[in-house]
This record gives sequence, structure tokens and C-alpha cells, in this order.
Amino acid sequence: MSRAARTPRRATNRDPLVGTQVELHVERVATGGVCVGRLDGRVVFVRHALPGERVRAIVTDGATGSFLRADAVEVLGAPAAGRVSAPCPHARPGGCGGCDWQHAELGTQRALKAEIVREQMHRLAHLDVDVRVEPLPDVAGADGPGLGWRTRVQFGVKPDGSLGLRRSRSHSLERVEDCPLAHARIRSLEPGRHTWPGAAEAELIASPEDLAVVVTPSKRGAEAQMPDLGRGVALLRGDGKGGAEAVRGRPGVREHAIERTWRVSGSGFWQVHPAAADLFCAVVLELLQPRTGEHALDLYSGVGLFAGALAGPLGAGGRVETIESDVGAVADARFNLAEEPSVVVREGRVEDVLKRSGLRSVELVVLDPPRAGAGADVVRWIASLTPRAVAYVSCDPASLARDVDRFAGLGYSLTRLRAFDAFPMTQHVECIALLTPGPA
Repeated sequence: MSRAARTPRRATNRDPLVGTQVELHVERVATGGVCVGRLDGRVVFVRHALPGERVRAIVTDGATGSFLRADAVEVLGAPAAGRVSAPCPHARPGGCGGCDWQHAELGTQRALKAEIVREQMHRLAHLDVDVRVEPLPDVAGADGPGLGWRTRVQFGVKPDGSLGLRRSRSHSLERVEDCPLAHARIRSLEPGRHTWPGAAEAELIASPEDLAVVVTPSKRGAEAQMPDLGRGVALLRGDGKGGAEAVRGRPGVREHAIERTWRVSGSGFWQVHPAAADLFCAVVLELLQPRTGEHALDLYSGVGLFAGALAGPLGAGGRVETIESDVGAVADARFNLAEEPSVVVREGRVEDVLKRSGLRSVELVVLDPPRAGAGADVVRWIASLTPRAVAYVSCDPASLARDVDRFAGLGYSLTRLRAFDAFPMTQHVECIALLTPGPA
């Protein structure tokens, strides 16, 4: 890195070190896409660094008083063995906050993520696990390995109508005309060459069959001007809460996984890496080993992906019940699973529906909760149903570890754990855990 790297925006606190340059020895990786250094006894969380390096860094935040945050702007001495030049000019101190590890080669990124998973499991679940982060296939049309996989990109819109991506730990936007992590079909629209007056956000979505843009106005009731991105691109007006209505074209996109087509409306949830949905379904089936005639629950079920994967192996005598709180996703699930008579789709918060369901037992559970995890109440309900196997899909190692510890207190142990690099260049990692009754 050069000394000319841009100084990040000064944080809104009065710690005298904020804005100053310091020299740090970087010790280890920490959660959040940072590494740990120390300055006069205070922990410093450093972005754009790698373990073992000595760096010059600009302190960007000290609001808590107990620790500091900083951006490394120069490596002093030999760089770490895994350091590479970032493929995107916006992946720099003070720039876009979407990518945490562009300065590390992919093998190093996966090793760092595996260390985070192990550390969270040790600290929060009191388990020592042996895990490696497995790669997903490279994406056709990408500029290189680890790029071109993001089939959903949510841009913010600056006051002048230009697109941007959020800076790290900030609401401010870095103007970005082109993102190398975006899928080639999204990049082909050249969204950064257009202006988006009156919009707060613009989400671009690419599926194997469709292209869609969800534009959210900057003010309730206001109209946002939607640029003409060409024939075949659906335009939707977002409501800022995940819902959207069609302005032109389809109200969503068609996705493909497990040899079927799935309707995903508006900004509904779907795995952003093109290979993820098929892979995660295969892993869940491998872990659960569903048997004909069994009863399964799919919790936080979205548009019904895992329920659809389970329905076939369970057969006509089996049963899958899904629970999802998002109204749009429930509507999509009912559409997607209409030809699966063994699947029952339920709407509501998972804990509320479980309480009133009258269920006494099930054989299998798959859950894919939001980043905060399932939580103590849902874990207790699952354990009370005495399933023989639980597949827990998680995008956050810390919340997964907390819930694994809760399961342990109720007689369920972590039997297997796999981790996947579904979000290269970022701090994020997807884990799928198998929990079964009995001691580890």
C-alpha cells in the first residue's frame, strides 16, 4: 500500500488518537474482516492487514474507549506470504466496505475464515473443531477466481443520482461504477453509467433467466426515475422493507436449483452465489439422510428451497412443514411447492408458529435463520420435538456457536460441521452443522 492512501472520514468521537498514524504489529485474525494489533495495551482492530505484518495504520474510531479501529495504509517490511494486490481499486482504506480480504489470495482468505469458525466454536460453544473452508466453483464469465459470483448487488444512490457502495462501518457511499464481484450479467447493464434521481437504493438481480432492478425511492410516496437498462430487464419499485411491485416486466426472477425452477419475488432471499443453492441442498440431504415417511420441519424457510429438496426423499407418506415470517416469501413458497402435496407452508414467526402448532415430535429439522441466529426459545422448541437430526445452516459463526452451545445443554451435540466460501473476498462464510441427540 502507498502512503498516499486516502484517509478515512473522521469518526464522530473525540478520542485524541482518531485520525493519527500509528505503527502496529498485527497478531491474528478476528471476526469482522479485521486483524488484531495492540497499542499501549489497547486492542486495535485493523482492516487491510494480515497476521504477522508490521503496518502503518490510521486510527479511524475510538468511540468505546476500550479498543480502537484502524486502517492499514502501508506495510512496513516484508508483507505476509498471502498478500496480493486487490483486484478492485475501491478495496482500499476509506473506500468501499463490501470486501474485507481482497488483499489476500483465496487460499489465505479461506484459512483466515476457518480460523474464525474454530475460534467462535471454542469461545462460545466450548468445542474444538477441525474445519476447513471449502471453495465453491468459479463462475463463468468472471474476471478471475473469486470474482463475478454476486447475483444480487444492492447499491446506494448518492444525492447526484450516481451509484455507490457503503464504506466500512459507515452510511456514506463510495461512488462505484463497476464491481468485479457482481455477476457478468449485472455488469453488462453498466448501472454506474446511468443516474438514478430520486432513488435511495437500487438492487440489481441476475438469475439464469431474468434480470431485474428494484428501485427504492428516497422518500415515502416519492417517485424515483428509473433508467432504461434495455429490453428484458424487469423494473420494480421497492418499499424499503424488502417488498416490491412491478413497474415493468415480471415482479421477480426465476431461479434454478435441484432441477426445478423457483419464483423469487422482489428482493426476496436467495443465495447470491450461483452454485450455493444446489450445493447446500446436497449437503443438507447428506447430513440428514431423510427416510421415506418421515416428518420434517423447514424453519426460516424462505421460498421453500430446503422443503423442496426434502419432499422427494420423504415420499408420499412423508411430510414437510415450513415456517417463514416474510409474507412475500410465503407466497412464493406456496407457488413453488404447489405440486408437492406433502408440504405444508405456514406463515409467522418461527417461535410463535411452533407454540401453536400442536406438534409433539418430528424426525428431521433444517433451519436457516437470519444472521442473529435462532436463539434460545427456538432451540428449546426444536429440542422438545426430539428430532433424530438437525441441519443448521448459518451465515454467522458466532450465532451458530451460541446456538450449538444451547443445543448441547438440551442433549444435542455437534456431530459434523462443514464450511463454505460462498462469499469470496468478504469476511462472510457459510456453515452447515449437523446436531444429533446424545454426547459428542
